[in-house]
Amino acid sequence: MDNNTSTEGIFDSTNLIVYMYKWRIPLLSITVVAAILAAVFSSPYFIPPKYKSTVTVFPTTTSSVSKGLLPQQFSSRGQNILEFGEEDQAEQLLQLLNSDEIRNQIIEKFNLLDHYNIDATGPYARTELFETYSDNISFRRTEYMSVEINVLDTDPDTAANIANEIDVLVSATKNRIQKERAKMGLDIVEKEYNSIKGHIKLMEDELTLLRYKGVHDYESQSSVLSEQLATAIIEKGPDHASVKAIESKLDTLAKYGGTYVSLRDELGFLKEEQVKLKNKYDQAKVDVVESLPATFRVNVAYPAEKKSYPTRWLIVALSGVGAFSFTFIMILIVDTVRRANKKLVV
Repeated sequence: MDNNTSTEGIFDSTNLIVYMYKWRIPLLSITVVAAILAAVFSSPYFIPPKYKSTVTVFPTTTSSVSKGLLPQQFSSRGQNILEFGEEDQAEQLLQLLNSDEIRNQIIEKFNLLDHYNIDATGPYARTELFETYSDNISFRRTEYMSVEINVLDTDPDTAANIANEIDVLVSATKNRIQKERAKMGLDIVEKEYNSIKGHIKLMEDELTLLRYKGVHDYESQSSVLSEQLATAIIEKGPDHASVKAIESKLDTLAKYGGTYVSLRDELGFLKEEQVKLKNKYDQAKVDVVESLPATFRVNVAYPAEKKSYPTRWLIVALSGVGAFSFTFIMILIVDTVRRANKKLVV
């Protein structure tokens, strides 16, 4: 009695095999039926096959032409336009790929509402369209920091065309966003450049008036006239007409010299700023007019020759395993309940 009690909790694989053999007919029957049904319902008649096309791209470090090609004011060299982007650029590219702008353009260009057989008058047509789009079109970052654009579709040509078009649109979208910002920057720099240019013109006009009054180079003229005055006083006396003429010129220098020096120094500073602004203006103008692709395309998508979905053998296998497991568990439950009821009756 004690021996039987001590071995009740020990798992015996032989008993399990014998138990399964006892119920082999329902187990095998249901498993085979489930596998046959899975094979039937996974056929193209019930589940249209889908073909997969993939585009692999690397993000760029910069799409700015001015930073990549033109000399930089505060840097010894510009950014390398031939360098592949890293994690940050890949994440930014993924965000762009998932943007509403690209999704809506793809939906409109390929008429996906009709292509996916979605009723446009339905109450949740838009939601269903977006969900189907997300199921068929996906993006992922690889371990090599590249980005894959994967498209599934019942038509292999459509899948390839959508994948290639998305790659084109991501560059166009990024360039549009950058050009909008570059245009704002160009407007600001242009306004400041024109303002400082106008200010320089006014100051140059004022200096021209001072030159008409005889102030051409305050320091040099002051030094020369002072020497001439001293020489004239010694040689001809303080009351001579030439002395008076020199003194008159010195009075003019004294009257306008400070203004001249101030205008001249400020004008030199403004011209230095004008050169810097002109450089910024030229760079901003290039960024508005020109553009570079946002990606390096590693491969283009092509129409697939074999379907990628559904995987029929996997569906059949999983259905068979699932049916076998479910049937076995139900048999165990029913048999256990039946035996328990017998014990209670006894």
